[in-house]
Amino acid sequence: MLDRDLAGLYGVTTGNLNKAVSRNIERFPEDFMFQLTTEEFKNLIFHFGTSSWGGTRKLPRAFTEQGVAMLSSVLNSERAIQVNIQIMRAFIKLKEMLSTHKDLKLKIEEMEKRYDYQFKIVFDAIKQLLEPPTKSKGKIGFQKP
Repeated sequence: MLDRDLAGLYGVTTGNLNKAVSRNIERFPEDFMFQLTTEEFKNLIFHFGTSSWGGTRKLPRAFTEQGVAMLSSVLNSERAIQVNIQIMRAFIKLKEMLSTHKDLKLKIEEMEKRYDYQFKIVFDAIKQLLEPPTKSKGKIGFQKP
């Protein structure tokens, strides 16, 4: 998550969040938090269209799950604690969903090995449903036949 987004959740300015992090930088190794490069930042702006960040002077910081957890010890307010609990619950739910997806895929592959060719079409269809959707670059608007 980016510093700007976390600051909004915690009800502080991005500057104050980053000051708190800077005062406690030893708590944020690079696997907890890192600063985006200029190229990454430009790509982020390009990806989301126009920037609503109002001309940021510093490159944003990005926080991993562990970095978000560490923020609760740096931003010690009731709101920070409650927001942090909700973020951690969201991370846990996401991990559970990913784990379930992998487990289901493994079970289907095991079943596929046990059953003969007549069920191959069924298994292929189920696998297709489990795969993340691919983005198609279809044309927008009315098309002439």
